[in-house]
Amino acid sequence: MFSGNKGEWSEVYALLKLLSEKKLIPGDDNLNELTGIIYPIIKILRDEAGENIEYIPHDTYVEVIKGANTYNIGSKLFLENADLLLKEIKNTHNKGAFKIPCIEAFLNSIQCTKLKAKSSDKTDIRIVIHDIKQNFQKELGFSIKSQLGNPSTLFNAGANTNFIYRIEQSYLTEEQIHSINNISSSTAKIKKRLDTIKHHSGVLNFAGITGKNLSRNLILIDSKLDYLLAEMLLLYYTTTKTKIKDLTEELESKNPLNFPPDSNHKFYEYKTKKFLTEIALGMMPSKVWNGIYDATGGYLVVRKDGKIVSYHIYDRNQFENYLFNYTKLETPSSSRHKFGTIYKENGELFINLNLQIRFLV
Repeated sequence: MFSGNKGEWSEVYALLKLLSEKKLIPGDDNLNELTGIIYPIIKILRDEAGENIEYIPHDTYVEVIKGANTYNIGSKLFLENADLLLKEIKNTHNKGAFKIPCIEAFLNSIQCTKLKAKSSDKTDIRIVIHDIKQNFQKELGFSIKSQLGNPSTLFNAGANTNFIYRIEQSYLTEEQIHSINNISSSTAKIKKRLDTIKHHSGVLNFAGITGKNLSRNLILIDSKLDYLLAEMLLLYYTTTKTKIKDLTEELESKNPLNFPPDSNHKFYEYKTKKFLTEIALGMMPSKVWNGIYDATGGYLVVRKDGKIVSYHIYDRNQFENYLFNYTKLETPSSSRHKFGTIYKENGELFINLNLQIRFLV
């Protein structure tokens, strides 16, 4: 029996909903549908146990092709089951995996045997669209993000995503270091530790990233991107700001990287948007990034009301603005990812801060 969380069930919902509507509708910066622009869906492709399944929407039915077998299933059934699935997802209070028995028979009838794509893939669904403007058909890979459940992560924390800071101009004693490392009485313990280091005249200077691939990937995207993110992380962990947009605006104001101050160029915003786009479409911290996009189309966002809006690289400005407006930094587990504790190497003091990015609700 199928079992998954709200985000995983949303992937199947998107499949049924799109096949019933037969079109993609682009979204604006604030998840609203753009009027007057549609992309007709020619077919949707899914990998099921190593075998490609094709879903071809027609006026009154959907043609399902699996190998040499073809099944024709009424479009109305896709709409009815999409509505049923949406209702079940909304009504459940389960934050983990759950089952929806009433939808299982229909999913089996359309040869759908799993809820989600592999976790290593950025592409959740492949869609062949017809571009009316340019009059051509193209297969695009989309990542599906849902507002029906807990906000998903855009950039996952790990051992490779620790940013290393050297603690300078401070003469902390062993007793003081021990005291700082034992601050753990609140959810803001990292901020309290950093505030205490500052109180003892400590200055944090970026010294590197634990993950070599991530470090080099960032330099590949932009030669100063690692320093920019280090400043953004430090700002996040020492203030109450969490949204990427707000943190970036603060960096623009403070200009810690000393970009030309008499320029109207938004250096920090441009570089941050470029970073968000690269990780959205393929870059992973643990792998060498070659600039080739995995999610070659972009994102499909399942809104709270069940409508689906698309963002893809044809409308790059809208896509970048969506990522910029709807993401935030958050604090992952410090014990699991080994950060937030002062440590000593070669007689010098260091502390690590971890990067994780999540979508807003």
